[in-house]
Amino acid sequence: MFKKGYSKLIIVLLLLILGFVFYKLFFLKNPVFEGNFLSEDKKIILSDEGIQYQFKSIKADTVGGFLKDNRVEIKENDFIFPNENAKLYSGSEIIIERNKKVSISVDGKKIEGNTLGTNAAMALWDSNVKLGEDDFSIPSLDAPLKNNARIEVIRVDIREEIVKKEVDFEKKTTEDDKLSWRTKKVSQKGIKGIDEYKYKVVSHNGKEISRKLLSKERTKDPTPEISVQGTYMKLGKANKGQGTWYAWKGGLFAASTSLPRGAYAKVTNSDNGKTVVVQINDYGPQGKGRIIDLDKVAFEKIASLGAGVVNVKVEQILN
Repeated sequence: MFKKGYSKLIIVLLLLILGFVFYKLFFLKNPVFEGNFLSEDKKIILSDEGIQYQFKSIKADTVGGFLKDNRVEIKENDFIFPNENAKLYSGSEIIIERNKKVSISVDGKKIEGNTLGTNAAMALWDSNVKLGEDDFSIPSLDAPLKNNARIEVIRVDIREEIVKKEVDFEKKTTEDDKLSWRTKKVSQKGIKGIDEYKYKVVSHNGKEISRKLLSKERTKDPTPEISVQGTYMKLGKANKGQGTWYAWKGGLFAASTSLPRGAYAKVTNSDNGKTVVVQINDYGPQGKGRIIDLDKVAFEKIASLGAGVVNVKVEQILN
């Protein structure tokens, strides 16, 4: 048998071993005591909508108790993790995401929804609103979101558009001295050309907001219009004298004392050789040596108005 001293030593050793096993199995394996052994006070981190708050000397044993003690209100549809019945340990983090009502305008309609998201992108996701590559929202996708937020989705359409524009043709006139001066005919019909303009067009929700010219190409050249003007005049006797001007009809007209009304006359400035064809529609002028009084418009064809009186040759046109 063991001696009495050895028996006491063995008993002490056995008690130490049993105490160590009890500590390992009960205290370290039981979550109630994790991080809180020998202490009632706890350190807690609260993350509310992404903003962190640190609390010390917390005595509550559950999440719900902590929220009640610190007057943290949880509303309907708010999200909390862990749940309010969960045990609370020192170092625990409580996460709260607040429910927010949102009104989304998209594709001509309004969607009333709820979200736990913190920005517009998450709210759109929760309401199953998808954005195209160029679409955007107001406010922006990463903008912080508040309760009763309004979000507008802008559908962006970017396309290339080709616009055809007509190009005016040039008018050319040739003269033919075998044709009467009253005759003018088109020998070649003018045809308009075509220019193609390529634009980059940007629209927001179906409304055009910008148009940028990318290129311009002439796909069809215009065909000029060619006319033939007769120049042949059968002229009567020439009269020389002075020509004056007055303002009346405002056209290629003149007054004469020798030519009948309705007749046409070729008037030549004897000093510079310029000519004009006028129709006689009035009687005049009065004054020695004056043989024709030209309308202001007709006079300017052969001389400046400042000249007042010029030497002219007047020939009646007979054809």
